[in-house]
Amino acid sequence: MKTSIATVSISGSFPEKLEAIAKAGFDGIEIFEQDFIASDYAPRDIGAMVRDHGLAITLFQPFRDFEGLPEPYRSRAFARAERKFDLMADLGAELMLVCSTVHPAAMGGIDRAAADFHALAEIAAPRGLRVGFEALAWGRHINDHRDAWEVVRRADHANLGLILDSFHTLARKIDPETIRRIHGDKIFFVQLADAPAIEMDLLYWSRHFRNMPGEGDLDVTGFLRAVLATGYEGPLSLEIFNDQFRAGLPRLVAQDGYRSLIDLMDRVRRAEPALAVDLPAFPAPKPVQDIEFIEIVTAPETAREVGDFLTALGFSATASHVSKQVTRWQQGAINILVNTQGSGFAHSSYVAHGTTVSEIALRVPDAMAAQARAEALGIAPYRQTPVSGELDIPAIRGVGGSLLRFVDDATTLGQIWDLDFTAAKPTAKGAGLTRIDHIAQTMAYDEMLSWSLFYHALFDAQKAPMVDVVDPDGLVRSQAVETGALRITLNGAEARRTLAGRFVEDSFGSAVQHIAFASDDIFATAAALAAAGFPILQIGGNYYDDVEARFGLDPALTVRMRAANVLYDEDAGGQFFQLYSLTRPEGLFIEIVQRQGGYRGYGAPNAPFRIAAQKRATRPAGLPKF
Repeated sequence: MKTSIATVSISGSFPEKLEAIAKAGFDGIEIFEQDFIASDYAPRDIGAMVRDHGLAITLFQPFRDFEGLPEPYRSRAFARAERKFDLMADLGAELMLVCSTVHPAAMGGIDRAAADFHALAEIAAPRGLRVGFEALAWGRHINDHRDAWEVVRRADHANLGLILDSFHTLARKIDPETIRRIHGDKIFFVQLADAPAIEMDLLYWSRHFRNMPGEGDLDVTGFLRAVLATGYEGPLSLEIFNDQFRAGLPRLVAQDGYRSLIDLMDRVRRAEPALAVDLPAFPAPKPVQDIEFIEIVTAPETAREVGDFLTALGFSATASHVSKQVTRWQQGAINILVNTQGSGFAHSSYVAHGTTVSEIALRVPDAMAAQARAEALGIAPYRQTPVSGELDIPAIRGVGGSLLRFVDDATTLGQIWDLDFTAAKPTAKGAGLTRIDHIAQTMAYDEMLSWSLFYHALFDAQKAPMVDVVDPDGLVRSQAVETGALRITLNGAEARRTLAGRFVEDSFGSAVQHIAFASDDIFATAAALAAAGFPILQIGGNYYDDVEARFGLDPALTVRMRAANVLYDEDAGGQFFQLYSLTRPEGLFIEIVQRQGGYRGYGAPNAPFRIAAQKRATRPAGLPKF
């Protein structure tokens, strides 16, 4: 099945768009008329450029305000169409999209529209061209694909067909199952787009907030299942209007688009195996079973200070790598590696970002299957020749250029610690930390959709609603993604003065800003940390007065929370306690959490108070506090 993308979906000049689209792996492009007009290339030259990149022109669009017009508008519309047919011949495009009219003079009527389209198809036929009719969600008289199909059906012309767009159907909450009643050979083209669930004007929503399938909240999978059930075998194309994408790097947006289409087709064939989806076989997404280890890279001269921090947190140095300057630190089921090697990937990460989380190893059902799925989605593997006797652990690039490694019980998990490390005597008694609860990854806001798609496509991660986190110096957008035992909060920084914005800037795009560890008794953990001299973040007294009143807490509990600097939240499922460390010089900080009952969140209501406390703690002497 051919893949395509509209040139309007990505930024750049026409040649830049073509290069990005071709390199991403697409088969063709829709030429958005405005992109053609804005260029200074002749039509034949553009057609040649497209073909030189190994692409086909799958669609020329859009032709607006055609059907149901009185004279003299009707004659002008037909004259415009003939001019566009001439242009299409020069370009080498054979299909034109006509979207339903919004012209104030349009008279409406299915039969009137059908007559106009039959006449237009008669003009197109001798030229070897076809016409596709699409119902705009905000069309003046036709805004439903069922009405557009009735126009096509009554026009009854071989060179006229229907064009379907997932946004126009799903935004109006039209049941996509109605598409199954359409004749597949009369569907000429299919456009795909997702969008967040926002109640707003349809035109504005469409022009600014569309995104790639899998990045939003619309049932694009259900839409495509219904389309393919008709027997449609034509191109699947992305038409995305999005302000972020228009400002983004063409290469990255095109890569995301291709990944979203491959993932979408894979979901369709797994949901409805009887459908004919022309896609090579590759493994299904599987949830992550656990986080096996997190690797922190630092310099030899700062390794002792990092070790002291981990010791105060209750970790023990339990093993050393057989050939590298790497120490294994353990507590409960948590493994932290501290790498001070002067060469290799970790050292490159240190040179680029300073002390940082360079690798995260995920335990999955099948490590090689996870890597094969990643490669099928266009995610490049990372390969480094291992030293003799060491394991070659599959890896891909993750957020901020860090690595995600895949380990499994069958091939690598039982060997990592035995083959690559030699045991040492534990150095600490622990502070009650049991496992990694979640990891917070910080990035520029315009990268958030890309990384949520990354986790969704690779692991079938489910997304929580996006929330606004109030920093005293601006807003940060946060969205949690979860797959099995892996929980990640994606934090998008827009304002550079926010805590998140400063982290991205100061660390030159490092990924992990904080790690959250779980405890079964947060008050016992807090006491152990205080006794060990661990730097706990001090929370202001006003918070505790408010939280006690807000949730009706027992005053005795509030006293314990205040003494331990523990924060509180609850939802219908259960209760949540959390405390934080001070922020380290490289910007990393630690969170300790205790979940009770079925609490599923991350304490988002506490984020403004935590951020304010962090900024008070790090504000240079002499500056006013807030």
